[in-house]
Amino acid sequence: MAITTLADPDSGLPPAQLAARHGLRMAGQRPSLASYTRQLWRYRHFISAYANAKLAASFSNARLGQLWQVLTPLTNAAVYFLIFGLVLQQTRGMDNFIAYLTAGLFIFNFTQTSVQNGTQAISGNLGLIRALHFPRAALPLAITTTQFQQLLGSMIVLLGIVLATGEPITLMWLTLVPAVLLQTVFNAGLTMVVARLGAKATDLKQVMPFVLRAWMYGSGVLYSVELFAENLPGWATAIVQFNPMLVYIELARVALLENTPLLNDSLPLTWLVAIGWSVVMGVGGYLYFWRGEQEYGRG
Repeated sequence: MAITTLADPDSGLPPAQLAARHGLRMAGQRPSLASYTRQLWRYRHFISAYANAKLAASFSNARLGQLWQVLTPLTNAAVYFLIFGLVLQQTRGMDNFIAYLTAGLFIFNFTQTSVQNGTQAISGNLGLIRALHFPRAALPLAITTTQFQQLLGSMIVLLGIVLATGEPITLMWLTLVPAVLLQTVFNAGLTMVVARLGAKATDLKQVMPFVLRAWMYGSGVLYSVELFAENLPGWATAIVQFNPMLVYIELARVALLENTPLLNDSLPLTWLVAIGWSVVMGVGGYLYFWRGEQEYGRG
């Protein structure tokens, strides 16, 4: 009697089709955007815990501990006020240059420290990345969360300075909340961008301080924004008013201080630019980082 054998349905299939038939995929393959976002949401508690741990560790060896969160920007403000306010006389007739300067420094410092630390979000955590599987965007987001927590402490000090220098409490203070939240989204996207860049270009952390210093001088942190209109041609002033850091600093100053000059003389336009930068950088930075997910920790 003849014996019939069933043909193996997998025989003859190329490796790619064979893997797809059995639900296999390449190790380290980038998940879909929707799947990646769901994974990131499931790791939200890890992001918060990691941010808290980084915050506690950053001042663990200092005698004054986390008090340096406040002392560092205050010291910088005192130094810059001595130079720009007293020596160079850049107050431009403003009655409250101390609060004006401090607001600019605290808001800019939020972005500056996020970006500086973001350059090493991947390259500085290779051991963790190679040992555990998790969405790598959790690392730059944890950095942004850490800096946001530090900003909250600085904001308490800033409000004290504003009150101590004679500014009244007004309903405009409430607009500081959405302004800071928009800046936080902007920072998160920018931190993800520099995290991916820093994962490959390790020298980026050496270059970034010079970039950030130039950005600070071009954002009206240390002097009145009216100087841009007075000393730059019209087309250059039009470009400067779309500088995201200038926009977020202006919104914070308008919220807390009376008679604060605006470069474009239009508060609604300033809000629109702030929202635009938040959406573009937040979404764009996230997509840019996600597209490099399979690269992180290799090589």
